[in-house]
Amino acid sequence: MRELYPPLEPYERDTLDVGDGQSVYWEVSGNPDGKPAVFLHGGPGGATAPWQRRFFDPEQYRIVLFDQRGCGRSTPHLADDADLSVNTTAHLISDIEALREHLGIDRWLVFGGSWGSTLALTYAQQYPRRVTELVLRGIFLLRRKELDWFYNGAAGYVYPDEWEKFLAPVPEPERGGDLVEAYHRLLHSSDPDIAIAAAIAWSTWESSTSTLRPQPGRVEEAAEPRFALAMARIENHYVRNGGFLDEGQLLRDIHTIAGIPAVIVQGRHDIVCPTVSAWELHRAWPGSALHIVDDAGHAASEPGIIHHLVEATDGFAKAG
Repeated sequence: MRELYPPLEPYERDTLDVGDGQSVYWEVSGNPDGKPAVFLHGGPGGATAPWQRRFFDPEQYRIVLFDQRGCGRSTPHLADDADLSVNTTAHLISDIEALREHLGIDRWLVFGGSWGSTLALTYAQQYPRRVTELVLRGIFLLRRKELDWFYNGAAGYVYPDEWEKFLAPVPEPERGGDLVEAYHRLLHSSDPDIAIAAAIAWSTWESSTSTLRPQPGRVEEAAEPRFALAMARIENHYVRNGGFLDEGQLLRDIHTIAGIPAVIVQGRHDIVCPTVSAWELHRAWPGSALHIVDDAGHAASEPGIIHHLVEATDGFAKAG
C-alpha cells in the first residue's frame, strides 16, 4: 500500500495580484527542474494544507499549490465579507492561467479532488494544450441531482444524526424548501452570531460525512469560525449558481480532452460526491482509468485513496 511522501517545505512562496482587488497565495516545492504539477483544492473555499504536497515525488515534480480566491492565505478573505461577485469559476480558471504564466510553466499535470476535480475538468476543457495529465478524486460534476442529493435531504437518510444538525439553524417553515437558498440568507445575515452558526453547521455537515470512519479532529477544524465562514459562503455561492456551469457541461464537453491521460480515484462510500458521477464520467471518457476504492469515503486522506493517487502521480512521472 502506497503512502504519502515525507513532509517537505516550499522553496518559493508569494502572492499574485490577479485583478479585481484579489491576491492569490501560491507556493512551489519539490524539484525546481521537475515535472510541473498543480494541486487544485476542494470546497470551493477549502484552501490548501502542507500535507497535500506529499502526493508527489519531490525528486520528480515541481509541485505548485495555491489558495483560491477568498480563502486560505489569499486576500481579501470571505470571512471578512469580501466581494463574491468576482469569485466565479471563470475567475478561478483565469487565476490558474495567470499563475501558470507567472511561473513560466508551459504545460502541467493537473490534480484535483472534489470541487478541485470540477475545476480541473473545467480548466482542462478550456486549455487542453496546457494539461499533460489529469489526476482526479471524488468526482463532482455540479449537476442538479448531485446538489439535491447532498444539500436537500437524500444524504440525510445515511447520516440522519448529522442531517439533524445541518437543519438546526434553518427556521422550521423553510426546511421544506431549497435549503441552499435558506442557508444563503443565513450565511449573509447582518447578525454575526446567526451567520457563524450557519457557517459551522454547513461546514461540519460536509466534514462529518467525508470519511468512512469518523475523524473528530477533521470536524473540529471545520468548525473553526473563520474557516467555516469562508468555506460556507463560497461553497454556498457556487452551489446556488450551479458552479457557473451549464447543466451537464463537463460531460457534454468531455470530447475536448479525449486525448489527455487521466486517472480517476473514487471512494465507494463517498456520500459527498456519490460514485455514480465518477462512473458516468469514466463511461463518457473511454481513455480514462477509474479506481473505485471499496473501503473509502470522500476524503483524500483515506489510505486506499492515497494509495491510488500516489500510484497515479508516480506513473505519470515515469511517463515523462
